[in-house]
Amino acid sequence: MARISVAQAGNKNRIAFLDMIAHSEGTAADPVTKDDGYDVLVTGEKGSQRFDSYADHPDVLVTVNNKGLKSTAAGRYQLLYRFWLPYKTMLKLPDFSPVSQDLVALQQIRERHALQSIDDGKFADAVKACANIWASLPGNSYGQHENDVNVLQLAYVAAGGVVTA
Repeated sequence: MARISVAQAGNKNRIAFLDMIAHSEGTAADPVTKDDGYDVLVTGEKGSQRFDSYADHPDVLVTVNNKGLKSTAAGRYQLLYRFWLPYKTMLKLPDFSPVSQDLVALQQIRERHALQSIDDGKFADAVKACANIWASLPGNSYGQHENDVNVLQLAYVAAGGVVTA
């Protein structure tokens, strides 16, 4: 699996936080993945699906539930196509590879001013700051399933993250 290194991310807490997001979004353990969730489309009425090419975001519109919710979320961090386009340009990304997906997720976290909280081990503060990005994190207003912060902290620590507060 080609993914961002600790050197690129800044420290092991950031890598653990990315792993926790994948855990929360359900992509890393998705039964269809062949690449730790980097190749997963949002789960829809037909179950999980994956995409085969990292050349670009797959931009596949999936009907998520019987209420008609549709989404283009894809990859380990379930990035919507409409958000992929500006990040691709801003970060000068060549593709939708695992490294590119990691870099976008880190940029989203940076924009929420949560990197310092992650670096300092202030896990709950970082989750709270990022809740409006990922619907599976507790404290958002998306009306979708939210994971418990204590369960997410266990996943973060299991991935090598350190909690200090």
